Amino acid sequence: MATELRAEHFIAELETHRSPEELRKIQRYFKSGAGQYGEDDRFMCVRMGQVFVLAKTYIDMPPEEIERLLESLLHEVRAGALSIMDKQARLSKTPEERRQALFELYLRRIDRINNWDLVDLGAPYVVGGYLADKPRTLLYTLARSTNLWERRTAIISTAFFIKAGELDDTFAIAELLLADAQDLIHKAVGGWLRAAGTKDRLRLVRFLDAHAAVMPRTMLRYAIKHLDSALQQRYREQRRMASDAG
Repeated sequence: MATELRAEHFIAELETHRSPEELRKIQRYFKSGAGQYGEDDRFMCVRMGQVFVLAKTYIDMPPEEIERLLESLLHEVRAGALSIMDKQARLSKTPEERRQALFELYLRRIDRINNWDLVDLGAPYVVGGYLADKPRTLLYTLARSTNLWERRTAIISTAFFIKAGELDDTFAIAELLLADAQDLIHKAVGGWLRAAGTKDRLRLVRFLDAHAAVMPRTMLRYAIKHLDSALQQRYREQRRMASDAG
């Protein structure tokens, strides 16, 4: 293995880009902490844009070295791992064996993919892309998990299917997650419903007709964002009336 593709070399290069003034900006964007979101993240104070640029130069890093990055307590190091995984999964030349290895690594070490941005980096292509031509029952299992990041993985992975115009899984998983208590799930589901609606507006409207009254406020707000004002008002009113009646 070339020395430059080792985890310790990636981390050493990342260290050279530390920028203390980035700390306050970083902490505004990431929800973490004991209890609801799991263990505290530690930050190197490196801009995410720099993390992604560096990840490009490590795009051929093997899965065993990527896993070493995932073991880091530093958020930017784990973000680098997911960025490398994503870039490999996107390459048409990546062999099926490597795609499977990345997919299995993601699921095996989901304990280290413990923030919204990490899920959003890896799930669409590493998970969704791998499952594109395979049964997708795993996503429904994840959607029913008690683990927040597994549930977010379930809906975020469908981004790959939405791009291909395949919407069944997005709407079905969204329905499973309607009663979820977590704001990070509300945002993800609402955003992906909105994205699905750009492919099939009528199907989104039918989903909202059936479920708007019981959707969490944030989920509904995200889902209806691109609809005309009259429809937005209609669904907000449906939810308000249901809430008042309850």
